[in-house]
Amino acid sequence: MKINELKSGMRRIECQGKIIDIGEVRDVMTKFGETSRVATATLEDESGTIKLSLWNETIDNVKVDDTVKIENGYVTSFREEVQLNSGRYGKLTVIE
Repeated sequence: MKINELKSGMRRIECQGKIIDIGEVRDVMTKFGETSRVATATLEDESGTIKLSLWNETIDNVKVDDTVKIENGYVTSFREEVQLNSGRYGKLTVIE
């Protein structure tokens, strides 16, 4: 799926693009009562860009200019901005 086709509420998304920016890592309390690390990256393909949430060890596995594939992702809206998430059941893979 292309980034410009993603809409809030979509599930089971497969998408691929290039990481062009990774924001600051911050500690947050999850709804499960756990402390986790999160960073917001910007993912780009030929159709546009979208914010991508990176959690815990995923933050350490990707860097700027990596091409990644998201499988079983979902799209949310956070602070009126559409965001792509790989989530607990999704998979984010760096493509060589």
